[in-house]
Amino acid sequence: MSKVVLKKIGRTNASNPTLDTIRMIEQVLSKSLQYTSKNKLWRALPRQVQYPTFKAVLDYLEESNKIMYDRDGSIIWTFADNPKLKKLLKSSRSLL
Repeated sequence: MSKVVLKKIGRTNASNPTLDTIRMIEQVLSKSLQYTSKNKLWRALPRQVQYPTFKAVLDYLEESNKIMYDRDGSIIWTFADNPKLKKLLKSSRSLL
């Protein structure tokens, strides 16, 4: 993530996440599909990540439409490889 993006989201002191860190968080999210809080997801990671870096990755994943937040703060994996979303897409009707 570039410094411009980090300044945009207000995290100038956060370390830049590596590709390995982003992939690790994506894998954990895609396996469970939903976490009830950021803290539970953070603690479920296989290795430690600084919290500011973790939040920067979540901001990136939200901007790239891979995750979304529910009203209660739950984190939901919405990327296209989600089998539940694929099934829902196949069974839904088109409005066009």
